[in-house]
Amino acid sequence: MPERKSNSKSIPRPAARRLSLYLRELASRLEQGETTVSSKGLGRTLGLTDAQVRKDLALFGQFGHPGRGYATSDLIDSLRKIMGRDRAWRVCVVGAGNIGRALVSYDRFRREGFEIAAVFDGAAALAGSDIGGIRIRPMTDLAKVVTAEKIALGIIAVPRESAQQVADALVAAGVRGILNFAPRRIEVREGIGIVSVDFTVALEQLAFQIAFGRDDGDAASGHSPDAEAPTQV
Repeated sequence: MPERKSNSKSIPRPAARRLSLYLRELASRLEQGETTVSSKGLGRTLGLTDAQVRKDLALFGQFGHPGRGYATSDLIDSLRKIMGRDRAWRVCVVGAGNIGRALVSYDRFRREGFEIAAVFDGAAALAGSDIGGIRIRPMTDLAKVVTAEKIALGIIAVPRESAQQVADALVAAGVRGILNFAPRRIEVREGIGIVSVDFTVALEQLAFQIAFGRDDGDAASGHSPDAEAPTQV
């Protein structure tokens, strides 16, 4: 794998998000038997210029060969390593409501290397029941379970008024990254990764596109590779 040229703090967020789009598109092309891909072809599919693709990849090293493009399989392997996708991640979910249950039941997480190892909820009545074969534990078990199960990532699926308290508990327990589904901004100390997903804001953005008659390629494709996430913190 090429030597990394930048640390995570110097990588623009839009470029970091585009890596996921590149990886998904490359995997699709490899499944179709494409062993090489050009920056122009990759960019065209994602609504980007070939210059943008090359600029993004150059943030992490030198890939491919001029005039010959990229070896699809090799570029997939390199991007997976850059993104931490070359190893398994153990995850816990806090909140056993509708969103939490849907996330636990989503089989693709495991296939993509994200194993949900524990579920927690503050409601005493739910303790001991299970979701998809995983026992719901009380919040008092959070710290010991995160340590015992070597959990690195936490998903917050609780009401907004509880979200910050849950985030604080996850960080104190040793979780290194948080995916937040609560509709509010979460504050964490430096060194903890956090991504927030707000369904309402996403729907508002979609309504805005329709209301203003947007029909450009990004809006139609759903990629919007240069746009900020609805609530990215």
